[in-house]
Amino acid sequence: MGCCSCFKFLSKPQRWMKSICGPGNRFSRQFLLSDNTRHVDRVPHNSEAADILCGSDDKLRCHDKGSEPVLLLSARSGITCKKVPVKQTRHAILSEDENGNKMVNEYVREYKIGSGSYGKVAVYRSSRDGNRYAIKAFHKSHLLKLRVAPSETAMTDVLREVSIMEMLDHPNIVNLTEVIDDPNADHLYLVLEYVEGKCTCEDSGAPGGMGEMTARRYFRDIVSGLMYLHAHNIVHGDIKPDNLLVTSSGVVKIGDFSVSQVFKDNNDELRRSPGTPAFTAPECCLGLAYHGKAADTWALGVTLYYLVLGQYPFLGDTLQETYDKIVNNPLSIPEGINPQLKDLLQGLLCKDPKQRIVLQAIAMHPWVVEEGPLPQYLCWCKRR
Repeated sequence: MGCCSCFKFLSKPQRWMKSICGPGNRFSRQFLLSDNTRHVDRVPHNSEAADILCGSDDKLRCHDKGSEPVLLLSARSGITCKKVPVKQTRHAILSEDENGNKMVNEYVREYKIGSGSYGKVAVYRSSRDGNRYAIKAFHKSHLLKLRVAPSETAMTDVLREVSIMEMLDHPNIVNLTEVIDDPNADHLYLVLEYVEGKCTCEDSGAPGGMGEMTARRYFRDIVSGLMYLHAHNIVHGDIKPDNLLVTSSGVVKIGDFSVSQVFKDNNDELRRSPGTPAFTAPECCLGLAYHGKAADTWALGVTLYYLVLGQYPFLGDTLQETYDKIVNNPLSIPEGINPQLKDLLQGLLCKDPKQRIVLQAIAMHPWVVEEGPLPQYLCWCKRR
């Protein structure tokens, strides 16, 4: 499969991006590799900046509202893949154990592991079953004040994340087990399956990457999880190593559904701002409508490139330069790389979304199936 970089079918990013990110506006490397750009459009909707980012056309919105009716219909119909429903807890008791460790209900806090788009994440141990869990904590008052679109607050994003995760059950998806939402308290807690590590290049292997064998094993798990999501008309929206967690047994699970969307049928058209600059598909850089599944596939390609080579295919010093490289620069693949892997990378990172390889073809690609076909997973909702 040839690379579509030479097609040059895409024009340079539009003026709205240049207005925000002019050539002198430099961002840190961490900014370009994180989802902090979601906060760029969190400005009053009547400001000039919002007009530049969202475009003057009323049909172009920063955020899409297609998920909510679909999620509501799914909830009413009882459509879910979970055999055991997510536990809904309507009380939150904050206390301390005998050692002074903070507690939320039966969960004892051990240590903080990071911050998400809107909240903090810490490891807790259940005093009931002894298992560890990752708990995301949000301030509801903060979410309600943080506007992400003219008629939406950050609470909309979080509630959508919860609604999506309540439906999901797959070995390569992080599992949501409980939602603690006390109507008399300001905190909202999501109790998640605890997964030990992140999918990075810190593993042993070739310099600059984790090695082809490890990358293939991880990649197969990611593809399996992403196929499951797309089969249920869910676009993840932010596939990248930081959102891919690795268990102690080496199984990769997809996490962080804070910008995910669910669609009716196969209508996966999006207009909302992308998740992470370095993983943004070329069509998303133009500020126009794009197809979420194809954008997920591009991000999958950037992730594979990073896992194998330890670097990013298109990364500049500024947001503008990064987007320019994504749209216009040809894909560079080092000499001596496995020809099958090269072919797969060229298919994944094809700039034309219509010519980009699709997940079904990825699952059957010779490089992917070298260790055998991907495991077939029949989810609970398809069995009934």
